[in-house]
Amino acid sequence: MSATIEDFDRLEIRVGTVVDAKPFPEARKPSVKLWIDFGATIGTRQSSAQLAVHYPPDRLIGRQVLAVVNFPPRRIAGFASEVLTLGIPDEDGAVVLVRPDFAVPDGGRLF
Repeated sequence: MSATIEDFDRLEIRVGTVVDAKPFPEARKPSVKLWIDFGATIGTRQSSAQLAVHYPPDRLIGRQVLAVVNFPPRRIAGFASEVLTLGIPDEDGAVVLVRPDFAVPDGGRLF
């Protein structure tokens, strides 16, 4: 099935800065709880992300990430994950974050 540009346009992929991160041992796969600031319009949203292999929580704070902000929230082990933080698997399947090469304003939309 092919996707269209209209399908892509419906996704709101935005950049935000991680303002807090905590281990998430309750999740089935090694995960981290993130609080991401997407700027004044969207505000801070939380996300559960399977990042524990490459990213200790304290090293995520201050890092910009990309996330889909217009999916409905999902409950993961009792935690409301409000956005889908984007990553790509490495050769072993562990998540590597997708992020901008340079600092950009929080809330900016991917196009």
